[in-house]
Amino acid sequence: MMSWKKVTTLDELQLAKAIRREVFIEEQGIAEELENDQYDTLTPECTHIVVFEDEQAVGTARVRIVDGGIGKLERICTLSSNRGKGAGALAVAALETIAREGGAHKVKLGAQLQVQSFYEKLGYAAVSDIFLDAGIQHVMMEKKLD
Repeated sequence: MMSWKKVTTLDELQLAKAIRREVFIEEQGIAEELENDQYDTLTPECTHIVVFEDEQAVGTARVRIVDGGIGKLERICTLSSNRGKGAGALAVAALETIAREGGAHKVKLGAQLQVQSFYEKLGYAAVSDIFLDAGIQHVMMEKKLD
């Protein structure tokens, strides 16, 4: 059974960061100084979540409200052993809910090209040319919220 939880403690934040470390730094080779930033704290401006399969943490993501009411979805990742089971889609839906509750009318994210089709299936559309982020090709994608 998949579920998600807002990160509210430092232990939960460390759990989220451990998942990101495994996916982004160890698996994808992103430099640690590019992966970690000023939003990796417990502050109201950024909401982190952890996705669980049964009791096991398998994914994480975060969202910030930017540019006067746009939810910016960031650091969405699932452990390689759990991909294709719905954790990513659940994380995106959770962030959309949090963004909506924060007053957002639209959400956006920078998608790695390798997962662009995943986000398209969730209703996102590309709105930019391809750009490099941490040496990986990305495209900016957006979705209007109801």
